[in-house]
Amino acid sequence: MICVAISDKDYRKAIAILPGVEMAEIRLDLTEYDDEAIDVVFGQENANFIATCRPDNMTEKEQYFKLRRAIEAGANYVDIELDASEDQRKALIEVAKSNNCRVIISYHNFTETPGMRKLFDIADECYHKGADVAKIATKVNFFEDNARLISLYSVNKPMVALGMGAAGKVSRIVAPLLGAEFTFAAEDGGAETAPGQITYSKMKELVDTINETLNE
Repeated sequence: MICVAISDKDYRKAIAILPGVEMAEIRLDLTEYDDEAIDVVFGQENANFIATCRPDNMTEKEQYFKLRRAIEAGANYVDIELDASEDQRKALIEVAKSNNCRVIISYHNFTETPGMRKLFDIADECYHKGADVAKIATKVNFFEDNARLISLYSVNKPMVALGMGAAGKVSRIVAPLLGAEFTFAAEDGGAETAPGQITYSKMKELVDTINETLNE
C-alpha cells in the first residue's frame, strides 16, 4: 500500500486528493488544520488515514490535542514518536484503543542509519512501548545502508522501514514487496515531507511494474 503524505494547509485539497490514493498521512504539524478542518478531513468516508504531528514547532500539549481530535474524528492510525514522553504516549494509546485506531510508534534519524543490532533494538523498543506498527526511518548515506533497513522485515511483525535521502529511495520502492504495512510517497505536484520521497504516481508506477514483472 502506498501512503501519500499531505502537508498542504488547504484542507479542501486533501479532500480532493483522497479518492485517487490508497492511503493518506495528514501531517498536522505542517497543515496547521484547526479543529473544524480536522473533523472534516478525518471524517471522510472510505478513506484510510494516518494522523501525524511532529514536535518540531508544537508543544507536546498541542500535539496531543490535535492527534486526539484526529483519532476521534476517524483516523485509522496515529503516529507517536518513540521519544515522546511516557504520559503523552500512554494517553494517546488509550484514546486510540478506544476508537479502533492502530498505533504507529516511529523512530527518525536524520543523520545516519545505525548498525543492525541497534536497528533491531529500536524495533523492539517500539513494540514494547505499544506499537501495532513500528516505523523506522533513517538517513541513508551509503547505498548499503538500505540492506540493514530491509533486514528489519525479518522480525515478522507489522513494520515500515524506510531510508531518507536520494540513496534511500530503493528502500521505499521495495518496501511493499517485502511486507511493509505501507510505504510513503509525496503528493503529485506537492512538497515532499521527508528527504527522498517519490511522488505518488511515480511510486505506483514503479511498484506496479515490479509486481507485473514478478508475476510474468
